[in-house]
Amino acid sequence: MSRTLHPLLDAIAPIDPRPLKLQVSNSALAGLHRGYPWLYAERIKEESRPGKPGELAVVFDGKRRFVAVGLHDPLSPIRMRVLRANKPGPIDAAFFAERIARALERRKPLPGTNTDGYRLIHGESDGMPGFVVDRYAGTAVVKLYTHAWLPHLRLCLETLLEQQPLERIVLRLSRGMMQHPEYLYALEDGMILYGDPITETLSCLENGLRFEVDPVRGQKTGFFLDQRDNRARVERLARGRRVLNVFSYNGGFSLAAARGGALEVTSLDQSGPALESSQRNFALNAHVPAVAAARHLTIEDDAFKAMAELVRQGKKYDLVIIDPPAFAVRRSQVKDALVAYGRLAHLGVSLLAPGGDIVLASCSSPVSPEDFRRTMCEAAARAGRPLKNIEETSHALDHPLDFADSRYLKCLFAKA
Repeated sequence: MSRTLHPLLDAIAPIDPRPLKLQVSNSALAGLHRGYPWLYAERIKEESRPGKPGELAVVFDGKRRFVAVGLHDPLSPIRMRVLRANKPGPIDAAFFAERIARALERRKPLPGTNTDGYRLIHGESDGMPGFVVDRYAGTAVVKLYTHAWLPHLRLCLETLLEQQPLERIVLRLSRGMMQHPEYLYALEDGMILYGDPITETLSCLENGLRFEVDPVRGQKTGFFLDQRDNRARVERLARGRRVLNVFSYNGGFSLAAARGGALEVTSLDQSGPALESSQRNFALNAHVPAVAAARHLTIEDDAFKAMAELVRQGKKYDLVIIDPPAFAVRRSQVKDALVAYGRLAHLGVSLLAPGGDIVLASCSSPVSPEDFRRTMCEAAARAGRPLKNIEETSHALDHPLDFADSRYLKCLFAKA
């Protein structure tokens, strides 16, 4: 195994040691004082000089008092990602080591749950905005959302390896970063930065269930780690029931329901490869008696179309799970997203047997929990199946909410 980091990391240009000084609006100053980790370009009134990605930018108030320091990115609408606020201090190896150590300490309980797939560093909420690390057994996937981390990447990875021994590190890049390849120093999405190439299917454990993961080409970093606690809750609801899992992807909720004692589980997704992955995940867990006993069906189709057809056929399920992809990534998309969520809730309760349970999830960050819950309740009521005994779950331990805007996951458990 290669025990050295990729040599391309050495080709990344060093940053100018002189901090870039920013003058910002009063509203931006107030936000930075409150600990808001982003500074948008339109809030900047003046820059002391042109900056490059990864340089340190410092904000002072009108009385020349320190306000914040962070990583500058002239390629992004988020011009600075804050590392320190209100109290000055160095941004050096010791700083990054402390941030990484604190993040790892928060996750210490997880391996004891028979789980080796979880988030190690959750960006803003772990004090490293735009920097995410997910672990799948011995493989870590580093997802970057800004070029500003590139000059600091070698140092951060060396520190991570010192504190968390790993077999492999994979680099994933956001779409925004890939729009500016000239600033990537030949780094590519899916590149192995440490360890050997991936030559066989990787897998991880989640609460004792094994799932295959594809850290190079899979959605997010290879798996949807954020629904771990909700999958465990579905498992506790599934005994003796017929289950429909809509937007099933690779069958996370389906497999949890099967182990929980579901008689039959139907996975519905428009992606054939995702459904094939769900079948392989069932095979990986065939040694579990309840998984082997459950009948697993698949439907490859558009969710809205397929659910409407199931309603027309008079199909009924005791447990319906609807976990769609993000319908809104910008505030301008929220109205249409809520319409789509409402349609799904209407279809979902229409497929629910009397006394059944429904699980409704949203990963659209601009959609507030209040608007999501109201929309789901109104849609169910219009279908003549008002939601009862509603419980809302929040983020799991490894997806902390120290930064309020990082709350994207909403999940309702209810009867209808």
